[in-house]
This record gives sequence, structure tokens and C-alpha cells, in this order.
Amino acid sequence: MTPMTIKFTAKELELLASLAADQLFRREFIDNRLPGWKTNPDDIGLGKELVERMRTVLDPRSARRTHLARIAG
Repeated sequence: MTPMTIKFTAKELELLASLAADQLFRREFIDNRLPGWKTNPDDIGLGKELVERMRTVLDPRSARRTHLARIAG
């Protein structure tokens, strides 16, 4: 896949992370109870990773820890 760059304000990214987390919860725990629904575990896993990346960007302490871990590692 080709990496893409897009700019968000902190507020926009916070809202996007929240909406994505809510959607993932729905797909993982609610939709799978619907008749005929087929869960895609790869998509759910990727979605969780993306939400975590967005939350890391929003939390300066997490971003700093990640940066320091890269330097030390």
C-alpha cells in the first residue's frame, strides 16, 4: 500500500479516533450477532491498531515514550 499524508487538527483526530473505536466495538460485539454477518478479524485487528496510533499521537506522553523507545532500541 502507498503511504498517504493528511493533516488533522487535534480535535478532528480525537473525534475520528472516537468514532472509529465505536464502529470497531459495533463490528466486533454487536454485528456478529446478526444473522448472516461475517466478521473479518483482519479488519478488526487493523482498525484497533489504527485507533491506537491515533490515540498515541494525541497523547504527548505516549508519543514521547514511543520516540524514546525508538532512540534507545
